[in-house]
Amino acid sequence: MNRLFGAYVIVDYSAAEGKKTGESSVWIGVMKRDIRFRLSYQSHNPATRAEAATLLRTLLADLRKRGDRVLVGVDFALGFPRGTAARLQLKTADWRGMWDFLAKNIVDKPDNKNNRFQVAAKMNRLMTDEAYPFWGCPKSDAQKWLSTLKPDSFGDFPELRLTEQETLKLRKAAHSKSLWQMHGAGVVGGQSMLGITAVKSLAESLGEQAQVWPFQTGFNTLTEESVAGLSTVIAEIYSPLYEGAAESGEVKDATGVRLTATALAEADDKGQLGALFAGPKGLSEADTAIAATEEGWMLGV
Repeated sequence: MNRLFGAYVIVDYSAAEGKKTGESSVWIGVMKRDIRFRLSYQSHNPATRAEAATLLRTLLADLRKRGDRVLVGVDFALGFPRGTAARLQLKTADWRGMWDFLAKNIVDKPDNKNNRFQVAAKMNRLMTDEAYPFWGCPKSDAQKWLSTLKPDSFGDFPELRLTEQETLKLRKAAHSKSLWQMHGAGVVGGQSMLGITAVKSLAESLGEQAQVWPFQTGFNTLTEESVAGLSTVIAEIYSPLYEGAAESGEVKDATGVRLTATALAEADDKGQLGALFAGPKGLSEADTAIAATEEGWMLGV
């Protein structure tokens, strides 16, 4: 059987301040095959994002030595809602412009202290000069351009990306949070800021052997020919898509990582994984272009 990937690395990220393990921390799951092609799984729970970045590089290097092509799935957005880059007046009003902007502005220290709320406030100042579209922060971080409360209106900004709007149609999946929300249970705004910065660094270290879906691959069914020469494909995942039971003592985040890795590996075994990269059905040509160049998409949604 021609599988697209030899291993599947799933990353559940966290914007935690200070060292943290267990619930609401970083989890990395690795699903790979032994010499008899039987699947085996390992779970890792680094205490900081810096430790996670180092571990991820080590894991990918070891998998490359085995000759494995790797699918890296991350549980945060790889792009921001349409129009964000343009309102920031970036030279490149697409995903690359946003990634460069975040890399220049985000500071994420080895002890997990970071400036995500300050960056959200700066973006609000540059885009609207008011406390929107980003919202939500501890009272100690509240200021003119960032409020603890949700704004009455997002103006002409969409509250959700196209892919998050699509999750509203899914009966079995929890609905996605808006990237504009920076604080509170289950939010991904801050995680995405920090995560994109980390993924940019990782992708650059891998060079041309790595591609980010759909920004660099486009919305296309992946085949053995289309991934030839690649060591890594990076994609946004949505763990609520994959149902299953927790193992004894397993925290929720760890369960989601394991179930996602298992489902993607099994889909690859069945020859069904490549079709997921073809992207969304039913979107207009214009919306498909937005997802492919600016907002990104959740694999499998």
